[in-house]
Amino acid sequence: MPTEQSADLAIFERRESEARSYCRSFPKSFVKAKGAELTTADGRTYIDFLAGCSSLNYGHNDPDMQAALIEHITADGITHGLDMHSDAKAGFLTAFEEIILKPRGMDYKVMMTGPTGTNAVEAAMKLARKVTGRRNIIAFTNGFHGMTMGALAATGNAGKRTGAGPVSLNDVSRMPYEGAFGEGVDSLHIIAEMLSNPSSGIDAPAAFIIEPVQGEGGLNAASTAFMQGIARLAKEHGALLIVDDIQAGCGRTGTFFSFEEMGIEPDLIPMAKSFSGMGLPFAALLIRPEHDIWGPAEHNGTFRGNTHAFVTARVALEKFWKDDVFQKSIAAKSAMLREGLQLIANEIPGARLKGRGMMQGVDVGSGTLAGEICARAFEKGLIIETSGASDEVVKVLAPLTTPEATFRKGLNILLDAARDVTATTRFAAE
Repeated sequence: MPTEQSADLAIFERRESEARSYCRSFPKSFVKAKGAELTTADGRTYIDFLAGCSSLNYGHNDPDMQAALIEHITADGITHGLDMHSDAKAGFLTAFEEIILKPRGMDYKVMMTGPTGTNAVEAAMKLARKVTGRRNIIAFTNGFHGMTMGALAATGNAGKRTGAGPVSLNDVSRMPYEGAFGEGVDSLHIIAEMLSNPSSGIDAPAAFIIEPVQGEGGLNAASTAFMQGIARLAKEHGALLIVDDIQAGCGRTGTFFSFEEMGIEPDLIPMAKSFSGMGLPFAALLIRPEHDIWGPAEHNGTFRGNTHAFVTARVALEKFWKDDVFQKSIAAKSAMLREGLQLIANEIPGARLKGRGMMQGVDVGSGTLAGEICARAFEKGLIIETSGASDEVVKVLAPLTTPEATFRKGLNILLDAARDVTATTRFAAE
C-alpha cells in the first residue's frame, strides 16, 4: 500500500525534470533542518555530511542569521534592489572589508554577479579576456567550474560536458593538475614546456583558472609549490590568475580562503556557496582593482546581489571570523575527520585519503563501491555523496559547526557502512 510519504514523492517523479540528481540518492521528503541534521516527513533525522555541497558551512538555520533575516523581512527591508545602494549591502561590504580583506592585507573590489558559482566564473573568464585581449583560458584536468557554457568549457568531467549537447566548448586549453599523471610526473614542468614552446599549439592565455582543492574532481589538493608555480607562470605569460574558491572557500579547508597561506595573490576570485552564510543564493567575483575595467552595466543580471544574503553573510562574518576561535575549531575537527577516514581506508585494500581541512574523503578505487557505501550510510541515517572522475571518492562535507558528538556519530555510521559493504563484497567473492 502506498504511504503518505510515497504519495508526496510521486509529484516529483510526475512533474520534476529528469535533471534532478541528489534526490535520487536520498529518496525522502525533507521538512526540517537544524545545525547538522535534516528531518524527513516521516519523522526520521539524518546527519548531514553533504551540507548543500558546501553551501552550508555554518549549518542549517543558524539562529543568529535566522534572527537577523527575520528582523530585516518584518521591518520591510529591501528584498530586491538590482545593484542599487542599500543598507544591507553596505553592511555586508563593510564587514567583508574590515573582517576579511584588511586583516589579510588583501585589496579587492567586489562584483555582484548572478546568484550561483557558475555566474561568478563566467564573469571572471569574461573579464580576463577583456583585460588581456586574449581568448584562451588554461583549465585543469578534473576541474569543475560550473554548468553554463563558458564555465562548462573549463570543466573537465565528460558526463557534465555531454550535457551541453553537440555544441563546441571552445577557447579553453587543458593542462594536468598536480599529480594527474602519477606521482613521478611533474605537471608544472609539462605546463611550462607547453607554454614556452611556440609550436605547442597552445595560444597565449588570458588566464589560468584553478581550484586549490578540486571538490567535484575527487578532492585533489594542490600543494603550495604547485600553486606558486601556476601563479608564476601566469605572470610570466601575461595571464591573469583565477582561483576558484567557490567550494573550497569560506573556511572549508581551514582558513577563510583556501589559498591564503600559500603566498599567492590571485587576480580574480570567484566566490559562492557558503558566501551567504545561510545557504541563500549569493555569488560574487573579487577583482584586483587594476583589473576592474568594466563599464556600467557591461556585465549585469537581474539577480546580481541577493539582499537577504547580504544580511546573513554579514552576520556570518561577524559571528565566525572576527577572531581565530572558529578557525581553530575547524583545525580540530579536520584532525578528527582524518583520523576517522583513516579507519575507513584501513578496511578497504588500496584505499587512500584525499583533500585537506574539512574537505576530505576516501578514494576507494571504485565508483560502484563508493556508491554502495554512501547508500548504506543513508540507510543508517547519514547523508553523504561521492566525487571524482568515476565517483570513486566518498566525500565528507559536513558543516564546519557540527557538534563533536554528532560529527563522531556520523563518522561511525560511515565506518559501519563501509564495513557492511566490504563484508558483503568479500562474502560474494568467496
